[in-house]
Amino acid sequence: MKTLLFLLFGLLLVSSNCKQQNQHPVPFVPVDVTIDIQLPSYSDLQGVGGWTYINGGSRGIIVYRRGIEDFVAFDRHSPADVNGTCSLPLFPDAQNFLQLKDTCNNAVFSLYDGSPVSNSIYGLRQYATQFNGNNLLRIYN
Repeated sequence: MKTLLFLLFGLLLVSSNCKQQNQHPVPFVPVDVTIDIQLPSYSDLQGVGGWTYINGGSRGIIVYRRGIEDFVAFDRHSPADVNGTCSLPLFPDAQNFLQLKDTCNNAVFSLYDGSPVSNSIYGLRQYATQFNGNNLLRIYN
């Protein structure tokens, strides 16, 4: 009986390791950038609800100010573009700037938290942010 249980347990372990792992389709790119939101090029980030693009990541980064000291940063490479064939990075919808559109794959993502809204099983690749409470915002992974 013990041998049978041992074999069943071993078979269970082996079969669980054979499942394909779902890796995020947006490639990992090292990012460590600090921006001064008081500079004219980042002035849109001075108020809550503002957003701007910065260089970095796979296809650029969009930074959104959710609150007084709360920023989020997402890669503009759409996770719905698994093969990386779309040449257009994600951009805010003209009717709802809190949604990022992927016109190549008809996918939509939330700018607030990066979650998929439609036509994608993956959310956006997010970068960590650190705000000094005054004017400097660090975006990194």
